[in-house]
Amino acid sequence: GEFQKIDAVVLGVSPDKEASHRKFIEKYDLPFTLLCDPEKSVMAEYRAFGEKKMYGKTVMGVIRSTVWIGPDGKVKRHWRKVAKAADHPEKVLAVMLATKD
Repeated sequence: GEFQKIDAVVLGVSPDKEASHRKFIEKYDLPFTLLCDPEKSVMAEYRAFGEKKMYGKTVMGVIRSTVWIGPDGKVKRHWRKVAKAADHPEKVLAVMLATKD
């Protein structure tokens, strides 16, 4: 709701298929659109898919991140690694409110 108040559009991107997305959206009652990127092309462009460390091993996978794109289509801020997903939206909103153009 707070993002809507500032006219922000929130989109999620995942390599999962549409059926999986529908279940996930319903289970967690997501208030935003979740896009499918099975080829991982969009995710790779934003470095949200690639090598990462997991339990001490290097693996290929989704790198949880956030990209703030302004109305002009330019990246305003990129949080490359989101550690605590539950706390992250609040931090993003604070930055967006503090840097209003």
